[in-house]
Amino acid sequence: METVSIKLEDEFAKDVESAIKKHHYTTKTEFIREAIRERIKELEKEEALRRIRKLYGASKRKTTDRQLHEAREKSFEELEREIL
Repeated sequence: METVSIKLEDEFAKDVESAIKKHHYTTKTEFIREAIRERIKELEKEEALRRIRKLYGASKRKTTDRQLHEAREKSFEELEREIL
């Protein structure tokens, strides 16, 4: 396991301590690890949404409503697998 050291401004450190106590975290490490995990999940979701937006309307062919519906369903299934 790698050790990482960070410096926090006094006021920010107080906010972190307050959140740790309020939400019953046992250590600063536990709190920071969870915050990083959540941020990574958010970034992955943002990336998946960017890919979906890029694909949306990318086809130059005539597409039926049924084909669009199937494509949307497939996209959301793939997104759901990535997010969960």
